Amino acid sequence: MPLKDTQANRAQQVPRLTDIELRDVQAATETNHGDEDAEADTSNSLTTRNVLKIAAIGFSLFFSSTNDGSLGALTPYIIRSYNVGTEYVALIYASTFLGWLLAGATNSHLSRYFDLGAVLTVGAVLQLAAQFLRFWTPPFGLFVVTFFLQAAGMAYQDSHSNTFVTSVKGAHRWLSFIHAMYALGCLVSPFVATAIASRVQERWPLFYTFLIGVGVINVVAVLVIFRDSLRIHVQSSAEEPTSRGKNATRDIIDTLKSRPVYLVSLFYFFSLGVGITAGGWVVEYLISARNGKLPEVGYVPAGLWGGIFLGRVLLSEPTHKYGERRMMMGYCVAMLALQLVFWLVPNLVSSAVAICFLGFFSGPMFTTGMSVASKLFPKRIQPTALGRSLTSPRGDECTLTQY
Repeated sequence: MPLKDTQANRAQQVPRLTDIELRDVQAATETNHGDEDAEADTSNSLTTRNVLKIAAIGFSLFFSSTNDGSLGALTPYIIRSYNVGTEYVALIYASTFLGWLLAGATNSHLSRYFDLGAVLTVGAVLQLAAQFLRFWTPPFGLFVVTFFLQAAGMAYQDSHSNTFVTSVKGAHRWLSFIHAMYALGCLVSPFVATAIASRVQERWPLFYTFLIGVGVINVVAVLVIFRDSLRIHVQSSAEEPTSRGKNATRDIIDTLKSRPVYLVSLFYFFSLGVGITAGGWVVEYLISARNGKLPEVGYVPAGLWGGIFLGRVLLSEPTHKYGERRMMMGYCVAMLALQLVFWLVPNLVSSAVAICFLGFFSGPMFTTGMSVASKLFPKRIQPTALGRSLTSPRGDECTLTQY
């Protein structure tokens, strides 16, 4: 009995370390989770720094779009200046597609070595380099290659920019803003391109000096506003490059295995690719099929992109409020009807009006697709998956321009 009492007293005196440790670990875990949540809230909230970053991203997309939006207005000058047919102009679209394809294949590797600001800087510099190679009327082969550089830089910029913006609170509004800036650039550039080209005629490549100026501002804005993420991750051991390469390859494989990637790619292939192709060829079509005059119809692509700009500004909230699926189906029906008007009514004015409204109803499609894709793609593969999805419209351009 005394022995049992002694053992019982000792058992009561020994502290229950397991319970104490568990409570401490639980408290520490809750504290860590709280810190992580607070950090996530800070990174996703609309701080002044994040607003400036979104503004810089919007300007970056404006710069990219001045390249895309001007091509339709300059196509007749390209054909006549280089004395080539439309089949050679189609090489520009093929070169653009290859640039996007390269970026899609290397996006995951690039993000392993560069922070967000560094990746955006690479994209901005590549696009600026393309403009420097154009303004002095280079040989046609080099002129085509510049679109490869432009597309690769734009693809790096777009995929990582969209990934960042989708993480911000109220992402659907900010996605509408940055892609409205893209449409604004496509709206402005045909006016500038047509005004310069119609005045200087054979010296139409001088238009690209305007893009050089915008591109310089873009590079400076990215370097200043994203200065907190300009780091390049230098290897610390011999095994690290192999590990990074394996992780990047794993991201690519996971992206290719993801079913939503193919669904989003198919969506953009038909919706965005057709719109960009129409904007690029509408001037030449109105000249050859509607007997339009070049100085007059050169501004029609601005109507298309003006409609897209208004659509992204005015239709984003109704689309989010009344249901993305329902509203998108309505937009598709309206776009189909407008396409029929454009094709079947042999009138220059009706064709121009139809393509303006076509742009208006297609406006919210890109931003809605981005919003949905951000919920479907795992965070780890978002830049790679978005880059892969956005390659599809460029493939659409490359395919449709052959016919």
